Amino acid sequence: MAQLIPVDTFDLIIFGGTGDLAMRKLLPAMYHRARDGQITTDSRIIAVGRGEMSRTDYVSLVERALQENLKEGEFDANEWREFEARLSYFNADALDYGTWTDLAKSLSGKHERTRVIYLATAPQLFGPIATGFSANGLINSCTRIVLEKPVGHDLLSARLINDEVGRCFDENQIFRIDHYLGKETVQNLLALRFGNSLFEPLWRRGVVDHVQITVAEALGVGGRIDFYNSTGALRDMVQNHMLQLVCLVAMEAPSSLDHDAVRDEKLKVLRALKPITADEIKTRTVRGQYTAGAINGTTVPGYAEELGSDTDGAETFVALKVEVENWRWSNVPFYLRTGKRLESKHSEIVIQFQDVPHSIFPDLARNIVANRLTIRLQPDEGVKLSVMAKEPGPGGFALRPVSLDLSFEETFGIRYPDSYERLLMEVLRGNPALFMRRDEVETAWQWIDQII
Repeated sequence: MAQLIPVDTFDLIIFGGTGDLAMRKLLPAMYHRARDGQITTDSRIIAVGRGEMSRTDYVSLVERALQENLKEGEFDANEWREFEARLSYFNADALDYGTWTDLAKSLSGKHERTRVIYLATAPQLFGPIATGFSANGLINSCTRIVLEKPVGHDLLSARLINDEVGRCFDENQIFRIDHYLGKETVQNLLALRFGNSLFEPLWRRGVVDHVQITVAEALGVGGRIDFYNSTGALRDMVQNHMLQLVCLVAMEAPSSLDHDAVRDEKLKVLRALKPITADEIKTRTVRGQYTAGAINGTTVPGYAEELGSDTDGAETFVALKVEVENWRWSNVPFYLRTGKRLESKHSEIVIQFQDVPHSIFPDLARNIVANRLTIRLQPDEGVKLSVMAKEPGPGGFALRPVSLDLSFEETFGIRYPDSYERLLMEVLRGNPALFMRRDEVETAWQWIDQII
């Protein structure tokens, strides 16, 4: 197991500290890292919200959230007492800097600490909150700001947010987070490609028939319907998560793991994406919306019913045929699909290889299936390679596909950390390698905008 290295003492300020993201992901992630000894006892987690609430009430809220969101046996009373001592809560309005007095007082005079501002808020608040920290004199060389996706809802709004935040923070202080880049299996994609000589000669046109990337969710929109209806699957999932996966599959080998070397190669892929023009929308894209029905025997409402409106609403499913116009991938289609209320929750990348050029088994030709490499991102992270093999026994020569299956959890025998655990530690260390650079975000929006 990789060595767990503690991070320096810090203040983590979470705007939107009572929201869904903080309760389901951020605070459980910090609890796990504290439990593993990566967080010093004098580090602080400072939640900021608009609601009037005492620290006692906030601590009780977090305790309930951890009990609901941690796996069975992970919540420990003794560890909780140590963790909750780090928690505090401040009431402040992101748009009214006059309400920031208590927060500013709590942060003043602690310039030696790493200070991370996590914006678990709507994108339109990113600029005003950054400006508020600047106006209150709360930014120094040890301060970093984390922007949750999506950064904006199109290229113009993304540029405006980046400009506004960039007036207060240097680019190396801005961490645009995409939690898919923190998944262990996504990191293993780099290891698989660039740590093994086996795959490099095969990772190209002439050998690969096509690539499929699927991010499927069984749940509906739920309590996020107001946000989702103004966003839709294309903005919510494809512009960030899925295009980042395309980049990692299609990129050339970087000169090193230096953060800018990796991000330079990803940017080249984004710039090589073939535009989808207006006359190609009907042949290269599909969008849909779930209706009322049943998932595994449970009756569920349709999106329009949840929305409570006669308007069409946003798409909850999207599929695209994407092409990367460069020498390695010319004429190799990348099929992307994502949606809610699908049969099961799973994310995977499939590298589908071409058929054998000539079969020496003419009587068995219809039984031969082309090789396929499947990289499972969730659940049950792992890698599976499908190959043809002879069935054992003396009864003749028969072929069938079999799988060489690697489960990371079984192989390494550890609990797989949530992606937010890794990413939060990387922010605290000041390592931007797993985060999106401004030019990546804006280039992705430029490609998405033409589809919208």
